[in-house]
Amino acid sequence: MSAIARARAFDADGRHDEAINELANAAQRGDAEAMTQLAKRIIVGDRAPRLRRQGINLLADAVKMGSAEAADRLAVIYASGVVTSADWPAALKMLTLAAERGWAPAGAQLEVLASMLGSHPNVKAAALVEDASLRQLLVPEPGRVVHEDPRILNFPRFISERVCDWLIERARGRLERARVYDVRRQTDIVDESRTNSFAVFNAMEADLVHLMVQTRMSVSCGQPVSHMEASTVLHYAVGQTIGYHYDFVDPADPGQAEDVRTRGHRVATFLIYLNDGYQGGETVFPRIEVSHAGQRGEGLLFVNTLPDGQPDLRTLHSGEPPTLGEKWVFSQFVRDRPELSD
Repeated sequence: MSAIARARAFDADGRHDEAINELANAAQRGDAEAMTQLAKRIIVGDRAPRLRRQGINLLADAVKMGSAEAADRLAVIYASGVVTSADWPAALKMLTLAAERGWAPAGAQLEVLASMLGSHPNVKAAALVEDASLRQLLVPEPGRVVHEDPRILNFPRFISERVCDWLIERARGRLERARVYDVRRQTDIVDESRTNSFAVFNAMEADLVHLMVQTRMSVSCGQPVSHMEASTVLHYAVGQTIGYHYDFVDPADPGQAEDVRTRGHRVATFLIYLNDGYQGGETVFPRIEVSHAGQRGEGLLFVNTLPDGQPDLRTLHSGEPPTLGEKWVFSQFVRDRPELSD
């Protein structure tokens, strides 16, 4: 049995420390794939201490030892800008290396990224990194004002249909019942105000397509990708909803004040509508009388806080239930400070 298989068995028994030790011992023996799995876990603190820099160094070592998956994961690190400034040429080079080493998801990602250029699906990374191509890939057209104060902008054709399909399919097998944060219990709980499902992608579950989407959002909202929470894909079946709520974190609430102190304000929300073919499902802001029905590939940005950083109560909103068909949305919360700090 491989070290990775033994670690999975330990995890299945709730023996997470032993799982980490198993991976660490194998990594010390030169097992590049165990090193990759260990790196992924400690970068985000997945049933392990969060040791971001050490994890990134382990990924780099695993790449040198020949790991294709490590190259794929290091591509995400380069694009995110969590260590130094985001380096998309380096990220695409690393993703190409992963594809050349036989990591199938890497080759698929390159094809999806090329769809943003209207290119042939066999476009090479060398073409993607050309200045004009990178700009087309990463810089969206300016948004259109839906509402001035509070600020709401929409971005027609923000991503391609191929990207929409990719994001849906990456989420489809990961869906679980959506939850809400219970301030008193200080944990996420199932609540009847939110009946839809969702899939969350942390920094080691996201791929370079997610990072491309987040980079375009970053350009549009003026906050770096490193300030973004884990991205989420939302799914609504007929009748499923997210009731009226706020996206900001309220520093006046004792249960949320510590979150604001340590992670900063949640200053903006960015949505991307991933499909058509449903009825209903509008995003509704009742206090400013805005009801928005997005189109496939369209982005919607709204600011959750006032200029002084305090919550803007006018941003109360809901995700209304579809009355026909299903609805898919990519959702991104944006903070005013880095999410992956040491």
